[in-house]
Amino acid sequence: MIYGIGTDVVQVERIVDLLTRYGDRFARRVLGPDELAEFQRRRSRGGHGPAYSARYLAKRFAAKEAYSKALGLGLRGPMTLLSLQVLNNRRGQPVALPRKALADYVRERGLVAHVSLSDEIDSAVAFVIIEQQAGAAPTGPGSDRGAGEPAPDARPTDRRES
Repeated sequence: MIYGIGTDVVQVERIVDLLTRYGDRFARRVLGPDELAEFQRRRSRGGHGPAYSARYLAKRFAAKEAYSKALGLGLRGPMTLLSLQVLNNRRGQPVALPRKALADYVRERGLVAHVSLSDEIDSAVAFVIIEQQAGAAPTGPGSDRGAGEPAPDARPTDRRES
């Protein structure tokens, strides 16, 4: 069953500006060890220009934001930027790999994430669906509510969505 869905869009130029201002310090605050190694490998490929590694970082940042939204936690414990790595498998498919306390949180709830990433010259987007495996106790956002009931923290909005 679907536990949660999250999406995020990041402007690549914003990431380029942060990398220009803070250098590797910014990357180290966002990327786990394996992601950081891939980021540095991409940055060293000078022929692609600085945007090549910035797009990689933008996609990872967007994926972590989308994952945190799908979990229903936002970026607070156990979900932090460094507690999740998004790496590519041999076929290039992005795979979410929780670490530390987040790994325990996900395992205890029987959660599996599906990640989709895309980028263009100026933006990166991530979409995450988190499923709860059959047989796991329902613990998702809103699992203690009846179907169709709003979340207790839901607030009315003055904008119309179309």
